[in-house]
Amino acid sequence: MIATLQGRIVARGENYVIVDVGGVGFKVFVPSSLLERLKGIGQEASFFTHMHVRENEIALYGCSTPDELALFELLLGVSGIGPKVALSVVSIMSTDDLRDAIARGDAVMLTRIPGIGKKTAARVMLDLGDKLGVGLDFVYSPVLTHADAEIISALTSLSYSIAEAQAALRSLPHEDLSLEERIRLALQYFATE
Repeated sequence: MIATLQGRIVARGENYVIVDVGGVGFKVFVPSSLLERLKGIGQEASFFTHMHVRENEIALYGCSTPDELALFELLLGVSGIGPKVALSVVSIMSTDDLRDAIARGDAVMLTRIPGIGKKTAARVMLDLGDKLGVGLDFVYSPVLTHADAEIISALTSLSYSIAEAQAALRSLPHEDLSLEERIRLALQYFATE
């Protein structure tokens, strides 16, 4: 695994740079924010890297700080997010920005990023809330079941915010009901609000 890379930039593209390290050129995909800071060919640069291996491709993704790389790798753990979308998020948001968006239940901010729709934004908020240190008082319950995640996803796909969906989920009775019945009751919560 290649964890860091330091060398001279010999070429650049729309979303990557080629870094010469001891006569070997490494193509490193980087966030657009970092690409803007890397102005010239011949410039020395160093990267914290993630090597992404698929059955037909090995690619290097580079970040400027360990924190940025950690965010990139956290995003890769979310279902539906691959390295290109994770790189888009890192290009636009810092860890603190993402943490703030999750704490506010601001899924709309995430949907502005290319490749992230409402369902993926809901998954990011559910999966990363704990990992980014957003308190459990924001997250709707200490134990999130698959059915609860389905309800949150269904409500956010109907344009309710994560916070609204969590409030509706908290209002549900603790009885053993079918998923459809729980979604129906969650929607009734908004009608009585």
